[in-house]
Amino acid sequence: MSQDVTAIGGTETIDFGGLAIEFDDTILRPRAWTAEQSAWAVEVLADGPPGPVLELCTGAGHIGLLSVLGNGRHLVAVDANPDACAYARKNAVAAGLAAQVDVRVGLVEGALRPDERFAAVIADPPWVPHDRVGVYPEDPLLAIDGGLDGLDIARSCVEVAGQHLADGASLILQLGATVQAESIREWLASHHALGMSVVAVRVHPGQGVLLRIVRTAAA
Repeated sequence: MSQDVTAIGGTETIDFGGLAIEFDDTILRPRAWTAEQSAWAVEVLADGPPGPVLELCTGAGHIGLLSVLGNGRHLVAVDANPDACAYARKNAVAAGLAAQVDVRVGLVEGALRPDERFAAVIADPPWVPHDRVGVYPEDPLLAIDGGLDGLDIARSCVEVAGQHLADGASLILQLGATVQAESIREWLASHHALGMSVVAVRVHPGQGVLLRIVRTAAA
């Protein structure tokens, strides 16, 4: 995928799957390979239940926006960083999707009403273990620090998805390594009440890992 870059002052604009995505150094730089997460979401939505899409840890909004481009689905995009949310709103307008997109500032655990249900959830949480964040000095700490094992916020995203996915619907979760994917699989095996199970893993060498986690039972 092409990522043509235009820089104006402290702001940059890149091409992400045909969308012009604007961001600055207060949020994580969009990475070209993550369009694969959008593509997988589109794939599961084609056969999924009706309803909106939820994106957790939205950043600049690029993954979620590309996931709903052309299919008419509404998107609820959540991030704890107000700067990220401002860019996500701006990018939704630039994509002509503003009427489909609801951007919310808040923690993943508190941004939704109890009765909200979604046809799919997308999550790109921070996944760098706390003692490794110094390896990425150019990345904002809020966007990469995943706690002791790198999975604190990922587990919160899975829990939220378990509470808000429609039956049979999928979470597409991005992590950093296959060992983290296995940790999530093992954690879910011991948390049956969530009614969630990993059904597929796609590895992108040198980039990251995507998991499809399906809600199979009422939480």
